[in-house]
Amino acid sequence: MTTFYLPKLAISMREGTLAEWLAEDGAGVVEGQPVYAVEAEKATMEVLAPASGVLRRMAEKGQVLAVGAAVGAIEPNGANADSSPSA
Repeated sequence: MTTFYLPKLAISMREGTLAEWLAEDGAGVVEGQPVYAVEAEKATMEVLAPASGVLRRMAEKGQVLAVGAAVGAIEPNGANADSSPSA
């Protein structure tokens, strides 16, 4: 399993808001696919999946998180996916 964390988008950034999920919980995702958007200091940025597999959300839309907080995880393919990535 690959856990991904809220990135630091600016030197002064200490927290950010999970603005939107771009993939459903349990959905198959591919490495490099946008999976969520984070809002910080008047800017919103899409964050890409760090690996391919099944998305597991660990945070909710609208939640304010500290930089480095776990946002979600990617389980390797074959781990009870609701849907799989299209090839």
